[in-house]
Amino acid sequence: MRRLLNYFLSGFLIVAPIGLTIYILYALLRWLNELFAGLSFDVPGLGLVVAVLLITAVGFVAKSFLVRPFLIITERLLHRTPLVSIIYSSLKDLFDAFVGDNQKFNRPVLVRMSATDQTFKMGFVTQPGMQAIHRDDLLAVYFPHSYNFSGELVLVPVQNVTYLDLPSSEVMKFIVSGGVSRLG
Repeated sequence: MRRLLNYFLSGFLIVAPIGLTIYILYALLRWLNELFAGLSFDVPGLGLVVAVLLITAVGFVAKSFLVRPFLIITERLLHRTPLVSIIYSSLKDLFDAFVGDNQKFNRPVLVRMSATDQTFKMGFVTQPGMQAIHRDDLLAVYFPHSYNFSGELVLVPVQNVTYLDLPSSEVMKFIVSGGVSRLG
């Protein structure tokens, strides 16, 4: 019986990640197709193609010198509207940190968590100095949580930080996977 349970667990560890990935992709494609379900014809994958084309078209139009002033005015309005400004600016900063021109998660570091023990955490420097609070001896380091899309920001002494010569994407994958993915 124990051998059958071990076989089941081994199979589960192989099938579950693959199955969940396929299911999430299927659900996403299905949702995108349902967005365009009102059309008189049903083409699988049409929703994905249309969504990619629309997002690309918005990006193209946004880069136009004629549209740029309207985008700036709209952004200013969003920044001045109570409650909306908090949500909008937080989301904009988050997206910019990952894919914008001001990517913040591009400096992976290893941080010694205390002077008395040998405990380290991997993270990303988001601010090289904390001049705003008159602490140039501190860095802002973001530590993503494993198996989650959250994290914590910790201000740490500069001498506790070691910059890593590794691609940021590999370090992020390593942290988010709980250390299961390989580095390098």
